[in-house]
Parts: sequence; structure tokens; C-alpha cells
Amino acid sequence: MKRDAIDFESNEIGKLFRKMLVPTLLGTLSMSAMTAIDGIIVGHGVGAVGVAAVNIVVPIYTLMSGIALMVGAGCSVVASIHLAKQKLKVARLNITQALVASSLTAAVICALILAFPRETFELLGASPTLMPYVMDYTLWLMPGFVFEMFSLIGLFIIRLDGAPRYAMWCNIIPAVLNAILDWVFIFPVGMGVEGAGIATSMCMVLGGVMALVYLVMPSHKLSVVVPKFSLKSLRLSLRNVWYQCRIGVSSLMGEISLAIFVFVGNLVFMRFLGDDGVGAFGISCYYTPFFFSVGNSIAQSAQPIISYNYGLERWDNVSRVRRMLLMTSFAVGAVVALLFVFVPEWLVGMFVDTTSKAGVIAIAGFPYYALGIIFFILNVAIIGYYQSIERVGRAMFITALRGMVFIVPAFLILPSMLGVRGIWLAMPVAEVLTLAVVGIMLLTTKKRVAHTRG
Repeated sequence: MKRDAIDFESNEIGKLFRKMLVPTLLGTLSMSAMTAIDGIIVGHGVGAVGVAAVNIVVPIYTLMSGIALMVGAGCSVVASIHLAKQKLKVARLNITQALVASSLTAAVICALILAFPRETFELLGASPTLMPYVMDYTLWLMPGFVFEMFSLIGLFIIRLDGAPRYAMWCNIIPAVLNAILDWVFIFPVGMGVEGAGIATSMCMVLGGVMALVYLVMPSHKLSVVVPKFSLKSLRLSLRNVWYQCRIGVSSLMGEISLAIFVFVGNLVFMRFLGDDGVGAFGISCYYTPFFFSVGNSIAQSAQPIISYNYGLERWDNVSRVRRMLLMTSFAVGAVVALLFVFVPEWLVGMFVDTTSKAGVIAIAGFPYYALGIIFFILNVAIIGYYQSIERVGRAMFITALRGMVFIVPAFLILPSMLGVRGIWLAMPVAEVLTLAVVGIMLLTTKKRVAHTRG
């Protein structure tokens, strides 16, 4: 397994960032594609009711992803700093503790959902019409989520180990296989949403196994170690995992906020437009993790470089990577937003018939939704930057603003003022307000620093 020969000691920051960005972006986009492919094939094979059913399940997926991203981001930052200080054994121990703790947590959550499936899906807003589809899709997903933890957290570690291309393939290969199996199970076999659930679960397992194969090889710098089973070791492990979670908690909050966004949006669309409205919103929700993945992938590309230089107190390098982070986020966000403004028919047509009621609603709403995409990606990237330098409070504050403080009132207030347009504008308004507060916070900080130096 050939390493990518990335040297974080190098001062060629631009080259380092590009080497990390391309495979990380391609890999994380493949993860989003895995979810989107479900929606595309389900939409054409089952219809809008299938898309709506899969969308009901999004909060579960985002919760699991959030736990993995929280632990993965935290352990990656901690391991980066330990590597910068030449503490390899400590770095290995931290990543091992992260993998064990997250997989056990996922197993407990899955067991609870399997024990109370109907109650869980009713709580998530499944109507009697959607319930059979939701049950068929989700119950097959549960076994795959434990392996998804290995995959998501493992990719942070593999990138930090200097192998972003291998991390990329850990995403791309399962995504391609998922597309193939989705089509086979839904069309030739005729299994409907159940087939999509089986295909996705199988590919989660594959991604997790690929990550584990890399991490168990002792020839790699960041390979896992056999944990000690003693009371003292357990106590130290819990302390270390807790610290990792503190650093990465804004990632969990980001995923929870995404789940809140989907949950509240489903309720509001159901109230105003019924199942077709939820289906239309579901199409946009297949793209929302894509925005999140773009922002996250840019942040994850910068994170090992920022954290390593932060550990060495090379502040100029930290500032240079931060500028690249923001410029890249803006440029990519602008391209994506333009697609939503000028070709909404093409984006919607990938999932459902554009002449269907759900398709018409989505096409009309996408240009309004597009207004928030640049700000969405910028906010996610800024949160990742603050995680990289252990500014936990700021990362959590920004996450809370965009995911809870602004989005829920926007969903509740704007529709009463602007009708259906107001529902689509909820996300843009929340993201713009968040970035405005962040901008004021940064300007205030700069003035405070300048005054102190003066």
C-alpha cells in the first residue's frame, strides 16, 4: 500500500494544501454521492414517496455521522499535535481509543432503533403512508453503521498518516459499488427501497473494512495498538476520548443541526404542501449533505496542516492555510450556487420527473435555496478551522448559531410572511446571519489585538 509521501514539516503550504484537498474533496463527495444515488434510483424506481421515506431517515444518518465526525476531528487534532511533538505512541493510543469508543456507541444506538423501530420513525415524522417504506429502508441500514464509524474516523487518521489518496479510494470504491447494487436490487430484482437499504449497508461495511485494513498494518505510522484492559487504562481512555469529543463536538453539533434542519423542514413542508412538499424538500436534502461535505472536506484538508503547525507554533503558516481555506470555500460555493440558480431542472430531474408535483415545487424553490450555499460552505469551513486550533468555544458558538439559534425561527417565521418561498429561504437567512455575526466577531478580535499591541 503505497503512501502519498506527504511531509507536514514542509513550508510549501500551498502545495501541501493542494495535495490534501483534491483526494479529500473527491472522497467526501463520493460519500455524499452514495446518499444521493439512493435518492436518484429510489426516485425513479419507487417515486416521490420513496424519496420522502428515505428523507425521513436522514436524521439518523446525520446523528451517526456526527458522532463519527466529532471523534474523528478531535482525535485527528490531538494526534497531529502529538506527532508534531514526536509522541508517536501517544498518537497511536489516541486513535485506537477513538475507534473503539465510537463503534461501541454506534452499536448501542442501532440496538435501540432495532428494538423500537416504529416509535423511532413516528418520532421522526413518518406518516402512515410512508411508514412501510421507511421500515423497509432503515432496518437494513443498522448493521452497516458500526462499520461506517470505522470508515469515517479511519479516514481522518489515514489522511493524517500521509495517505489521502488511499482515503479517497475508501470512499470512491464503496460509492461506485453502491450505485451498481442500488440499480440491481431496485430494478432487475424489484426490491424497492429495501434493496437500496441493503446496498447502502453493504457498502458501509466495505468502506469500514478498507479503512481497518490500513489501520491494522504495523508498517504504517498511525496504526492501531492493542488496548490495555485495566481499570486505570479504562479511566485514561475515557479521559482522552472525552477531550477528543470536546474538540470535535462542533462537528456533532453540525450534524445534529443538519438533522434539526431536515426534521423541522419536513414538518413545515408537510403542513403547507403535504407528502409532495416533503418529497420536494427531500430532493434538496440530498444536496445539503453535499454542501456540508464540500465545506468539511476543505476544512479536513487544511486541518492536519493547521494543527501540525499550531503544535509547532508556526503562526505564519497557520494564517496562510486559513486564507486558502476561506478562498477555496468561497470559490467552490459560488460554483455550486450558480448550478442551483441556472439549472434547477437538471438537478431535480436526477431524482424525479420534473413534471411531477414534487418536481415542480423543487424547481421553483431551488433558486431561493441557492442564495445560502456560499455562506453555508464558508461557515462549515470556519468551524473546521477553529477546531484545528483547539478553539472549541468559538466552533461550538458558530455551530449553534447556524444550526439552532437562527434556523428554527427562520422556518417558523418566514413561511407565515412569504409563504412557500419563506420555507426555501430559511437556510439562506440562517447562514447569512451566522456569517454576519462571525464577521463582527473577527473584526472585534482584530481591533482588540491591535489595541493591545498598541
